[in-house]
Amino acid sequence: MRIRTYGKAAILALFAITIVSIGCKHPAPTPPPTPAAPPPAPVQPTVTLQASATMVQPGQQVTLTWSSTNATNLTIAPDVGTVAPQGTTTVSPQNSVTYTITATGPGGSADASVRITVSAPPPPAPVAPAPTIEELFNKEVQDAYFDLDKADIRDDARQALTATAQFLRDHPEVKVVIEGHCDERGSTEYNLVLGDRRAAAVKQFLVSAGISADRMSTVSYGKEKPFCTEHDETCWQQNRRGHFVLAK
Repeated sequence: MRIRTYGKAAILALFAITIVSIGCKHPAPTPPPTPAAPPPAPVQPTVTLQASATMVQPGQQVTLTWSSTNATNLTIAPDVGTVAPQGTTTVSPQNSVTYTITATGPGGSADASVRITVSAPPPPAPVAPAPTIEELFNKEVQDAYFDLDKADIRDDARQALTATAQFLRDHPEVKVVIEGHCDERGSTEYNLVLGDRRAAAVKQFLVSAGISADRMSTVSYGKEKPFCTEHDETCWQQNRRGHFVLAK
């Protein structure tokens, strides 16, 4: 009887221990939720700027061309201001200048520049001074040459005197002295007379070409003022002439 009582007590103790053990056991904790991935960082803007020419004259037009990515606002300085994300514009710098485009967006900012050099205009070409009447006279008035012991106007002398007549018509204010010259052969007296005839023949030709006689005077130097001093026909021919001097 006592054994049975002990058996029941053991069973009751074991049951109590089981109940206590079950009651003291805690449930497993719930793991925290996985956090969401952070959003990607904004992308850094990019921008480019180009010019159709980098060296120009003052006021010459230049086309600026640009493009950008990841930008919400773009400005070009100096003088241009806010622009679209990509495009072109025309500028006309008067002085050398650096154009800079600045692009901004959520990811930051970026810029690009282009330098335009404005060169000084070339100096104006020097204006040649108008030739003086003396310069024109020396260039356009031609002497008349004669044969030995002759005062007749040769064909080549006609051409020369025709050119001289044209100069005198173009410049009616000009007056001339016609000098008669001879080569060294013959006497002084003879050559003074021959020189006078040659000067008179030249004057008469110009009068017949329409030049007023009062614009021309004559003088004979014979052989006293030779142009050439060699003693041969080439030199003598240069001395047999009707020579023009601009009257003062």
